[in-house]
Amino acid sequence: QVQLVESGGGLVQPGGSLTLSCVISGTIYNIDTMSWYRQAPGKQRELVATATTGGSTNYADSLKGRFAISIDYTKNMAFLQMSSLKPEDTAVYYCNAQLRRFYYSVASAYWGRGTQVTVSS
Repeated sequence: QVQLVESGGGLVQPGGSLTLSCVISGTIYNIDTMSWYRQAPGKQRELVATATTGGSTNYADSLKGRFAISIDYTKNMAFLQMSSLKPEDTAVYYCNAQLRRFYYSVASAYWGRGTQVTVSS
């Protein structure tokens, strides 16, 4: 059983910083990509950032320069460093991994349950 578990969410003041973590548990063969998504109340889930095993990263245009994604493939972990946080960053943040459980598997998407980030004074 493969599970993704996010942590690090919480309440932060505007202008503050927060780092989210995501750990993959269970036996896997390899990870193709890891991403962070977020969903604000009443809005659709949106992509925040993606990182590939090749080392490339991609961010939502509105978040470039404030958010940074990183992957520790030795620990099967992803991180999202968030800075200069704004109230509109308030959302549930989800971790996503495109991974293969076995060498013969096709890559499949796995999701965590999310961690709440609230930016408020």
